[in-house]
Amino acid sequence: MSIYYDRLTLLLLWEVMIMSRDYVRFITVCLVAALLLLASVGTARAAPPIPPSALWYQVRWGDNLTRIAARYGTTAWLIAEVNGLADPDFIYVGQWLRIPITAPPPPRVHIVRWGETLSGIARLYGTSIWAIARLNGIYNLNRIYVGQRLLIPDP
Repeated sequence: MSIYYDRLTLLLLWEVMIMSRDYVRFITVCLVAALLLLASVGTARAAPPIPPSALWYQVRWGDNLTRIAARYGTTAWLIAEVNGLADPDFIYVGQWLRIPITAPPPPRVHIVRWGETLSGIARLYGTSIWAIARLNGIYNLNRIYVGQRLLIPDP
């Protein structure tokens, strides 16, 4: 009988405590505080929109954002922004990254005419002779010929 009486007493005490105004006020204050805390956490910067043309890349040993960006023709900062990376220098092996792919503009083409030089063509398009040479695989800067099609990089 004593165990039953103790349980009944505990049950009655529990009901009284629940109905107590102090307890209800305490629970209300706790819930409001929790909601305010959650609302302040949710004010973080929203993730940038992911470009429609993008692919996934799994980070391998020795990779960094600069190498990955160069491999896919984009920038390390854009990869970091799309993936919401707070520290662009911290990526880990096995991590999946979304790589934004932007379609490059069609390259400009220049057909070499008689008397033109690589430096004159570079000056005409506002770029460097080294950029034109690198894009076209030219090793001797003095050797271009009439009718040769040169791809011109953006300045």
